[in-house]
Amino acid sequence: MPLRLEIKKKLSARSDRVKCVDLHPQESWVLSALYSGNVYLWDIETASLLKSWEVCDLPVRSCKFIARRSHFVCASDDMHIRVYNYNTMEKVKEYEAHADYIRYVEIHPSQPLLLSSSDDMSIKLWNWENNWECTTSYEGHAHYVMMTRFNCKDTNSFASASLDRSIKVWGLGSAQPHYTLEGHERGVNCLDYYPGGDKPYLISGADDKTVKIWDYQTKSCIQTLQGHSNNVCAVLFHPSLPVLVSASEDGTVRIWHATTYRAETTLNYGLERAWSIAAAQNSNSLAIGYDEGTVLIKMGQDSPVSSLDKHMGKLVWANNNDILTASLRGVSADCVDGQRVPLVSKDMGSCEIFPQQIQHNCNGRFLVVCGDGEYIIYTSQALRNKAFGSALDFVWSAIGTGDYAIRESLTLIKIFKNFKEDRTINPNLPAIEKIFGGGCLGVKGADCICFFNWNDGAFLCKIDVSPMHVYWNDTLDLVLMSCEEQMYILSYNPDAIDQSEESDPFELQHEVFEKVSNGQWVGDCFLFSSNTGKLCYVVGGNIMTICHTDNGNLHFIGFLPKEDRAYFIDRSHTVTSYKFLLNVMQYQTAVVRQDFDRANAILVQIPESEHSAIAKFLEMQGYKDVALQVSRDTDHKFDLAIELNQLDIAKQLLEEIPEKDRESSDYATKWKRLGDMALSQGNIELAEKCALEASDLPCLLMIYTSNANAEGLHSLANDALTKNCLNVAFIAFLLLGKVEACLELLVNAKRIPEAAMFARTYLPSQISRVVKLWKQDLSNTSKKAADALADPEQYANLFPDYNIALKVEAMFKQNRNMKIPASEYLSAKDDLDLDLIESFKARLQAGEDMTPPVPADNILGQDDDENMTPPVPA
Repeated sequence: MPLRLEIKKKLSARSDRVKCVDLHPQESWVLSALYSGNVYLWDIETASLLKSWEVCDLPVRSCKFIARRSHFVCASDDMHIRVYNYNTMEKVKEYEAHADYIRYVEIHPSQPLLLSSSDDMSIKLWNWENNWECTTSYEGHAHYVMMTRFNCKDTNSFASASLDRSIKVWGLGSAQPHYTLEGHERGVNCLDYYPGGDKPYLISGADDKTVKIWDYQTKSCIQTLQGHSNNVCAVLFHPSLPVLVSASEDGTVRIWHATTYRAETTLNYGLERAWSIAAAQNSNSLAIGYDEGTVLIKMGQDSPVSSLDKHMGKLVWANNNDILTASLRGVSADCVDGQRVPLVSKDMGSCEIFPQQIQHNCNGRFLVVCGDGEYIIYTSQALRNKAFGSALDFVWSAIGTGDYAIRESLTLIKIFKNFKEDRTINPNLPAIEKIFGGGCLGVKGADCICFFNWNDGAFLCKIDVSPMHVYWNDTLDLVLMSCEEQMYILSYNPDAIDQSEESDPFELQHEVFEKVSNGQWVGDCFLFSSNTGKLCYVVGGNIMTICHTDNGNLHFIGFLPKEDRAYFIDRSHTVTSYKFLLNVMQYQTAVVRQDFDRANAILVQIPESEHSAIAKFLEMQGYKDVALQVSRDTDHKFDLAIELNQLDIAKQLLEEIPEKDRESSDYATKWKRLGDMALSQGNIELAEKCALEASDLPCLLMIYTSNANAEGLHSLANDALTKNCLNVAFIAFLLLGKVEACLELLVNAKRIPEAAMFARTYLPSQISRVVKLWKQDLSNTSKKAADALADPEQYANLFPDYNIALKVEAMFKQNRNMKIPASEYLSAKDDLDLDLIESFKARLQAGEDMTPPVPADNILGQDDDENMTPPVPA
């Protein structure tokens, strides 16, 4: 059967001719060496140019990452090798390495060594710890040396490819080759070693348009691959997939099966000649350099091939064709979240097919390995073969131990009971794209999913969504369908089918907008990892975030209730875990089901460190009063108390805040919020306390003026003056009748013109003093303007009725301590509009005894010694 490797193009970046590409082993970066003399660094995730270097004016023919030093090295036609720091972009080293064009550079996998091969027919070994000193020069080829490659199984040896039609194998300690492989009819351009430990193979590509596989132990060619129509420029064994790849000047990249050497796929992206290919360890990516740019493809699935048996805690994964297992039970008790879980792996054996999927059955007794269009069912303990067959898809039933279904073709599905074929289903769909296991057999069409009964194959219902994954809970009464943009949670009631043939056994419960990478039901909670690297769970239609994983390449494999941990695996099969308490899920499940007695019984078992998270869940469910009792987060409790109008609780929470935390702006903001709520409920006493604690002077001004609190207003004026809140201080002094204080405030604030106008209105006796100050201040800017200011002592004729105003001021100073009862407001309010000077003059002309009327604006009830009602403007 052919390999079913889905190929996706992740990056297509146009540029000048690309002579060499390399993949970073950890970051999602592609390095491209250009014929124009530049080096480009591309970001795969964003498909954008991250950085670029102008190396020289001549072609750069080779580039390689040195990830352990955050460097990359490149070689160009000016015979120089240059080393750059790809983080700072600075040039670390440059030196002349050869007497002719440098074709290739190769980095030793562990030692500080670099090999360079050149048209001068030599190979040189450089040590970067010795200031890039050339330690050995290898000579023996009779033509250009096009490429070198270290043997990954024996890193003290390497092979070289030359246009003299030969491949030579060398040792680092000897300048002479160990042996030579000959067989190509024309020059050899490229080579690569097989990365696995089971085959002593080497691959080469040449100008004779062929690819040859060599056994370097027997020194013989075991296979010749033909199919390219021009020179073969690059070859490699993929380190993670059972394929070998070749690139040619005919513009194609061919993918061959690494075992059968069958041609699997031919890629042609229309970018002219293909010059270079590169792959990285523990990655399914392949970078290709063309005449017109760089392309990166991903072959197969991104996630590692693994399965976790949640019953026994056993993890099974595939490393190429090898199947390994390890137990997760009891090994992560002392693990820190996000750190590697120490595992003791056991080799279970080798699989006859290349695994692309591993999946345990419902009770963990069996597991299936799928790949190459075939499936093999093994016992999970000893990897003994139980059943096998050909299938496009395979799914387990959640009902029977040996029950499963396969998609045999685009239109036919077979159901097996106890490992024996039971029945065939031919859904009424144009094409079956995928099938899903679980409580019912799900069959996905182009724009819908149909469900069938496992027992009799009867059609149950059709739902017009196209899910990517379907997850059933343990009790088989809830099912989650994960689509591209959202997930649907449905309840399943098989009894509805018995009651009425037209009834729908599925009922929509929630629609949640979140992308699911992989997930697992735990009770009525659905635990999942998102595409953005978050570990979350859904309960009652609400998403709760547990943590953010630091590594975006982690894949969720499952949750073990007995360990209270969720487990992740990356492509290098490193397992990490994150703690999440099962009883928290059980509590939330009980709340969703409104089983409050069970919820209360579980709550006492949950550590108080988790209570705040539970309180947020309760708040989202609408149980804010319970959340207030449960929460241990002061901020959250305060917010809940405000929402529930529990002002006394909110006040108590603020009073319990330590002194060291009371200087923050958040502390004042909370008092303001509480004060606003108190004002809305008419609690003036609490509102005043809140404004005092928050130093909310405008609010205090409003409160004191509203309830005629002269003592509070006096204190506010002095406090505002101390805190330089001059507007509040001025208004408070004015309302208290302390016009002298208002005038001094304006003078001290250097607001001399305003002080002069204020004196003209309220304190005529101070006009002359303020005008002198104004003249003095203005003369620093314009003496002419200062001389234009008139002083009433010198120009009395310019101030009509000035003397009468002085008498009015004097009489008001004598009588401003008089209080007018609030009961006389209706009769006294008209005196606020009285023209005092005209009234004074009229009474003088009438010969009346002048006891000036008192304006009825003293409604604050000040004490006699502080009652200084400002005179009405003259």
